[in-house]
Amino acid sequence: MNVEIHPSHLVERPEGGVPPVIDTPAALERSLGVLDAADGPIAIDTERASGFRYSDRACLVQLRRGDDPAQLVDPLAFDAQAMAELQSVIGGSEWVLHAATQDLPCLRELGLRPHTLFDTELGARLLNLPHVGLGGLLDDLMGVHLRKEHSAADWSRRPLPEDWLAYAALDVEYLVELRDLVERLLDEQGKLDLAREEFAAEVDFRPRVKDGEPWRRTSGLSHVRRPGQLRVVRELWRERDRIAHDRDLSPHRLLPDRALIAAATHPSRNARELLDVQGFDGRAAASELRHWWAAVQRGRASAEPIELHPRHTGIPPHRSWNRVNPDADRRLHAAREALGEIAAAHDLPLENLLPPRMLRQVAWEADDHPSEGHIRARLMELGARRWQVDLTAAAVHDAFEHAVED
Repeated sequence: MNVEIHPSHLVERPEGGVPPVIDTPAALERSLGVLDAADGPIAIDTERASGFRYSDRACLVQLRRGDDPAQLVDPLAFDAQAMAELQSVIGGSEWVLHAATQDLPCLRELGLRPHTLFDTELGARLLNLPHVGLGGLLDDLMGVHLRKEHSAADWSRRPLPEDWLAYAALDVEYLVELRDLVERLLDEQGKLDLAREEFAAEVDFRPRVKDGEPWRRTSGLSHVRRPGQLRVVRELWRERDRIAHDRDLSPHRLLPDRALIAAATHPSRNARELLDVQGFDGRAAASELRHWWAAVQRGRASAEPIELHPRHTGIPPHRSWNRVNPDADRRLHAAREALGEIAAAHDLPLENLLPPRMLRQVAWEADDHPSEGHIRARLMELGARRWQVDLTAAAVHDAFEHAVED
């Protein structure tokens, strides 16, 4: 769609100055009073310490309502009762978030849950805008340019530097105004109802749990070709995870994945030789050497069965379908083509029209002549929204039928 692009100007500080961190009961009480007295939606964002800490908990919660300055709440300074008081003030209002699924899990850990929300990032995706990140949207729609240099910072450190606090406050400074612009564009494009359906579904968002053994996601594992070496990787991964959990540190800040692979694939007769192995490095390679060497020894001594190539659960990767299930492969390609036409006609990204994993699932499961009703029901079971099913079910059915005929 065509959107008027505004010339940008750099904003480095909130208009009212950098707000202080709220980390005492008295300051929180004043903040709750400010939020409760204001009207309208509440802009919310969080900062985490991903890549630094084991947990993905919120280390700062930013809130802004009305014309008042942002409230920067330090959740690490408060107990569950204090967070319950915050929830009682904000829970019934519309929350405005950008990329809500990134923030909702850590907010839920604090006992903070929205009743309704508006996701400006998801709204921008449904509009098929060229930029959907917060910085890009503010640049394009409001002519506001924010620097994003602190997005990957260690937000668990205390005290937080003032320029970090400015950055955090600016993340909610324009969010409600951006919400109104995105809502207007959605309404103009006839997409507001489907956006509301998406936002309602996000309220109960839970991250998908990854299947399988987590240690098998170690980067470089494909280079490990013997069962004994795999056992060493597994034991090192478990030891690293245990230490990281106990110290609330990111596992990769102790040892990178390449160190696990190097220790498993290169011979060493003792801890000193292990430390000399090329690639076995990292912040804790030497300081925790006795733990790493003990894990290597456990892996070498273990007789626990282990599969070099564990059997895949669920449907196989779609790139292999032309070999293992040609009928499903034809159904999938035919449906993709049909959905591509619908996405273009409605100016929607294909992945938002219908998530690819859902299409693959119904294509794999379908018999030669599945009814449209069956496809509709199965898509709903898989979590598709009503609007997605209404736009796609008939086209998927017809595509499957044509695939069988061809």
